[in-house]
Amino acid sequence: MKAFRGIIYDCDGVLFESRKANLAYYNRVQQYFGEPPVHPEDEDRAHLCHTAASPKVFEVLLGSERVAAALEFAATVDYRQFIPHMEPEPGMVDALATLAQCLPLAVATNRGNSMTEILRHFGLSDYFNTVVTSRDVPRPKPYPDMLLLAAERLRRKPEELLFIGDSELDREAAAAAGIPFASYKGELGADFEVRHHAEVVRLVFDREGIMEA
Repeated sequence: MKAFRGIIYDCDGVLFESRKANLAYYNRVQQYFGEPPVHPEDEDRAHLCHTAASPKVFEVLLGSERVAAALEFAATVDYRQFIPHMEPEPGMVDALATLAQCLPLAVATNRGNSMTEILRHFGLSDYFNTVVTSRDVPRPKPYPDMLLLAAERLRRKPEELLFIGDSELDREAAAAAGIPFASYKGELGADFEVRHHAEVVRLVFDREGIMEA
């Protein structure tokens, strides 16, 4: 059983519970276009807002003919106003502090420009060697592009890494990239299942020790 040589994290639903923040952001755009808000009870559309990249979200919510205008308006919305709605997952900071001492860490998220500011706001920037967002690659998850870019930046082979995500998009991206996948708080037919960040630490340290650079 080979040791992992690095970890890639999804953001939403893994590092943070961010559904309130995401809905507030997309509903700001909905309001601008005179459309009704997306409510948490609308599970399919709310889940889309939580997992997909903005172009796909706007295509579904507003129609393909308004995607460009929606992206243009969204670029003027300061996401920092929604960050207070984000809640760090329990044990996440302690786990990152432990793992970052031994392994390179990355974020791969369908978010765009907001990711860097989120990490800075919560004091997490120093834990990650690289951050890959939908702005850095031609295709967002479920395509493998951002995971492969993260692996390249970490100077690791895909099979040496562990990707932790919480959605079907994450699972498909990991499979396409050839990266072992850990499902966080869900049953996705993953290579591993974890329900708490402390379990990530145990999973990593249980694999015959950690292979450092």
